[in-house]
Amino acid sequence: MVYKWLEQALAWVFPFNCIVCERAAGETGMDLCAACREDLPWLGRACFRCANPLAAAAPVPEPTALVCGRCLRQAPHFERSHCVFNYGEPVSWVLHGLKYQRRLSGVPVLSRLLLEHLRTRVERWPELIVPMPLHAARLRQRGFNQALEIARPLARALGIPLGAGICERKRNTAQQSELPASRRAANVRNAFRMRGALTVKHVAIVDDVITTGATVNELARLLKRNGAETVQIWAIARTPVNFGNKR
Repeated sequence: MVYKWLEQALAWVFPFNCIVCERAAGETGMDLCAACREDLPWLGRACFRCANPLAAAAPVPEPTALVCGRCLRQAPHFERSHCVFNYGEPVSWVLHGLKYQRRLSGVPVLSRLLLEHLRTRVERWPELIVPMPLHAARLRQRGFNQALEIARPLARALGIPLGAGICERKRNTAQQSELPASRRAANVRNAFRMRGALTVKHVAIVDDVITTGATVNELARLLKRNGAETVQIWAIARTPVNFGNKR
C-alpha cells in the first residue's frame, strides 16, 4: 500500500511523458502514450524456438508446431524464445539510444512491456534469470550492461533470482551487428565461461535484441554443459533473418 501511494505521488510530481513522441503524456503508469504503443512493431507469428518471424499462414493446433525450418534442421541449445517486437522503428531507436547514447529512460518501458508479454505466455517460470554478459572492456566503455538493466525489473517483479555474475564474456568479440550471418556463430564460439556453480535446472537468458541467435545460443550451450536442462530466451526485439542469405 505504501509503495502504491509513493508511485502515485511520484507520478503526480513527475508525470509520465512518452519516450517515443516526446509530446503526449504517458499512460498505464509508464512513459508511453496510447497512440505510440499501438504503433509499435509488435512481433506476430514467430518460431516457437528462435522467435524468427514466420510468414502468415493457416492456424496450427499447437504453438509448438510453429517451428522454423532452421530450428527443425538443427535445434538450438535453448527450448523457447520470447520476444515482444520486430526490430524496427521506434523500438530500434529506443534500443540504440539506450546502448550507445545512455538514454536509460527507455529501460522501465522496455522491461514493463517485456514483463506484460511474458506473463501471458510463459507456462513455467525459470529458477534463475541470467542477463547477457558484456566483456569488461566494453562494460567500461559503455558504463552499464543494457541486458542487466532490462533484467533487473523483471527479476524483482517476478521474484526470480538474478544471476548477474554467474557467467562472464571472456573474449572481447567483434560486434555481431558488424558481421554477416555466416560469421556470427564462429565469432562467439567459446566466448563465455562460468564464474560460479549453476545450481538450478531452468534458466532464462535476457538480452535486448536477437538477430541470428548465435550469441544467446552460445551462452545457452555453456549453461547446458554446466547442468541446465531448460533454457529460455527473453528479449525485447527480434531482427527478421533470412537464413538462406549468407550476408
